[in-house]
Amino acid sequence: MKKELITMLTWHDVTVENAKEIFLGAKDAPTKHWGFKIEGTTPESMKDLAACMKENGKTVYIEVLAMDEAKCLEAAKLCVECGVDHVLGTVYYDSVAKVLADGGIAYSPFVGLAPDSRLRGSIDSIIEKAQDAEKKNIYGINLSAFRYAEGDPEELLKRLAPSVSKPFSIAGSVDCYEKLDIVKALPNLYGFTIGGAFFEKKFGETFAEQITKVVDYLAD
Repeated sequence: MKKELITMLTWHDVTVENAKEIFLGAKDAPTKHWGFKIEGTTPESMKDLAACMKENGKTVYIEVLAMDEAKCLEAAKLCVECGVDHVLGTVYYDSVAKVLADGGIAYSPFVGLAPDSRLRGSIDSIIEKAQDAEKKNIYGINLSAFRYAEGDPEELLKRLAPSVSKPFSIAGSVDCYEKLDIVKALPNLYGFTIGGAFFEKKFGETFAEQITKVVDYLAD
């Protein structure tokens, strides 16, 4: 399975003020997949940014960090209004899955995420939660794998990958080529997000340059 880089216009879990400007400056870089978070936007700016991305042929992702059902449901309804393509995150709820399915939006909820946005639990328990989630009405699962607080992220990913059948994605903290090597080795990884690392220029200077470097490295 091809690994998709999902470029996030977020830094410290907030969509940056000049997100649209950055996107337009890097829209010709070699990735179709772009996203942001609700935090840092208004409903109007969120709709505008999503529309701009779609007008430029991009697949639009929203990462939702909310965990209680009411906030997750509110976020899901807003994503439907904005016409995004894929929601990454929330804790799984039947109500959220129904809203997104009715809106034609792919859904990859977090598995094993703790309130501090760290992945917690034993590897066996995380795999069990992932397998339970796969039985639901979802596209795939989403993991904050490189924020795994109770063990080695690489070991977790090596054990989880062959244990799940639906595509999975990795949220955040891919900030070096060593982690890209881990990503490249996962057979059923759908995609992974990079946001803060691009703002911190971990892979180069401009967004377009960094996107190109990461995509080229994945293709080697």
